[in-house]
Amino acid sequence: MYLQRCCLSTVDSQHKMTLQWTVVAIFLYVEIAVILILCLPFISAKRWRSLFNLSIWNWFAPYWNRGFFTMILILIILFCDALREVRKYSNAEPMGEAKLNPNLFDHLHMKLFRAQRNLYISGFSLFLWLVMRRVVTLINHVAVATVTGTSLQTQAESANQAAKKYQEDNLLLKQALLDEEKNTTAGKRLLRKEAEKLMEELKTAEDAVRKSNAEVEAMKRQANGLTKEYDRLLTKHNELQNLQAGAGDKKEQ
Repeated sequence: MYLQRCCLSTVDSQHKMTLQWTVVAIFLYVEIAVILILCLPFISAKRWRSLFNLSIWNWFAPYWNRGFFTMILILIILFCDALREVRKYSNAEPMGEAKLNPNLFDHLHMKLFRAQRNLYISGFSLFLWLVMRRVVTLINHVAVATVTGTSLQTQAESANQAAKKYQEDNLLLKQALLDEEKNTTAGKRLLRKEAEKLMEELKTAEDAVRKSNAEVEAMKRQANGLTKEYDRLLTKHNELQNLQAGAGDKKEQ
């Protein structure tokens, strides 16, 4: 009797469940396509960031967080519903009753398979939804780090050029100082003061160069860390795609 009630309730809601799980499956395929596009190697992070900064996205910005958490809540509810269905059809009581009727046994296994399929679809959809947001965030961070590193590199090159100019001026002043050693003591003191002043400026410029180089190295390390995180997420995505392909093969069998 328990199994018959389960089968009747399932048949009554079969059309509704098929429609909602079809939507979830389409959403899963869209997530996979979007993540694959985001992981294309020939599209740089700076180009993705320029696309994300288009004015059209400003219309959706006030509703993005709400939509994101709403979708998480919907997927969690669907995941729990699929888990409940799996437990219901895996229960020992209906399995024992189904053995007495071969048709009901096959029907029960079909419902169990559908419940497990829905569980995989909702679980992968939820996971890829979180991964997709993380990938977008990492792309923005990599783009910002690249722009900042380029700016710091330009500042370091400017500081290097200024340091070279100061060094050349210092050498010229030293040569002039050697040439003016035969002049009066007052002239020598004046030249020495100018040389000391330029030496202080050179020291300041060298400190600025070292500071800029240190900042560039820090940004490079940060960019390398973000690249490693990006590669790790790409590897996880490939593993999930392989698992999805395995689940699809099981379904075809």
